[in-house]
Amino acid sequence: MNYRIFPPEEMMMATVELPLSKSISNRMLIINALTPGATAQVRTADCDDTNLLAKALGEAAGAKGEISVNTGAAGTATRFITAYLCAKEGASATVDGSERMRQRPMGILIDSLRALGADIRCTEREGYLPLRIEGKRLAGGHLNIDASVSSQFISALMMIAPTMTDGLTLHLEGELLSKPYIDMTAELMRRSGAEVEFDAPFEEIVIAPKPYSKEGTLEAEPDWSAASYWYETAALTAGFVTLPGLQLPSLQGDSACARLFEMLGVRTEPSEDVDNALEVAPDPEQYSRFEVDLVDTPDLAQTLAVTSAMLSIPFHLRGLQSLRVKETDRLEALRKELDKFGIVVEIRNDSELVWNGAHHPVFERPAIDTYDDHRMAMAFAPTAVLIPGIVIRDAEVVSKSYPGFWDDLKSAGFRITDGDIPEAEAFAPEMSIDPSQQASENPLPL
Repeated sequence: MNYRIFPPEEMMMATVELPLSKSISNRMLIINALTPGATAQVRTADCDDTNLLAKALGEAAGAKGEISVNTGAAGTATRFITAYLCAKEGASATVDGSERMRQRPMGILIDSLRALGADIRCTEREGYLPLRIEGKRLAGGHLNIDASVSSQFISALMMIAPTMTDGLTLHLEGELLSKPYIDMTAELMRRSGAEVEFDAPFEEIVIAPKPYSKEGTLEAEPDWSAASYWYETAALTAGFVTLPGLQLPSLQGDSACARLFEMLGVRTEPSEDVDNALEVAPDPEQYSRFEVDLVDTPDLAQTLAVTSAMLSIPFHLRGLQSLRVKETDRLEALRKELDKFGIVVEIRNDSELVWNGAHHPVFERPAIDTYDDHRMAMAFAPTAVLIPGIVIRDAEVVSKSYPGFWDDLKSAGFRITDGDIPEAEAFAPEMSIDPSQQASENPLPL
């Protein structure tokens, strides 16, 4: 379905109940499934990715014979369930996913599991789905792993390590991507009784052969990645958003959103009206150029790039090498969709997005392609503030992480209608996107 988005007619003042973190939820589900005697019900995110993982774990738990697991386009769920099934004694399973998921590399995880004693083979193409797995107790031991591709591989291995005969020592090679996700995994494991050492200089992770012994975190935090779209909305509308339950400090690396959006004219403070809530509010101070390394928080890249462009703040985002192999090639997708606004973005070194203020005339009202990527849809929806009636194509893709996003946007005062842009409609946005309208002068960030 395609949606046309129109901005609030009055100043936005919204209270939004965010979805729970799928990153925390997915880890909780795996750890809980590996904890002997666990009985408490964990409260997790209600979204496609987490529901797929929960379904797969349920099938594996009750299976008496071979099972077939399909994780769709859910990258985290695919990596986590693959490792789990390899370590589950008696499991016999095939693992497959969507066409895009079949194109996403799994070789590092597959080779690592084999080195630890797993019985896993690729049934069509080496290093990719689909997979055939015969589960058993893994030996464990010492393993070198390339940390520059995906932190999900490392987290998947970490969570099954307490079940291994010899535990696991991971030596991390190359630049570690998304370190906060490794920190999150380690902390959630510790809360369930595992012994995990992961300290400076971050080259080794040591996990003892000590089974999980207690039920740890039973409810995930609200999701900071989801919060980022409300920071963007506050920045573009100059409105106010209250986010109950959102925490600082947080297990989630994407809580860096609060600090990063300060540079884009949005402040974060405890709510005076709602207990245990943060308020997101406009601030007149903005940087004149936005430069930041997002190697630890790549899921914020789309939101930050779109916000900066819509505020006419030139940007240079680094550390984005993992975006080439996400739900889509997010670097190329951002370049193409921002070009529809006249924003000329350059991709450098397969890991950087740069906009120096160059733009070209726009003669058509933008219709945003989402590339089966939830974050593309949510990052571009608030641009309706500048171009009322902008179209978001295949808007249902948000169900991957935030099924209630469109309802929340309506509750905040946005108007959403079905359908594409009539061919005869003239392009006449109420606000031009003019890079000459620069933000106030401030020192360059970071």
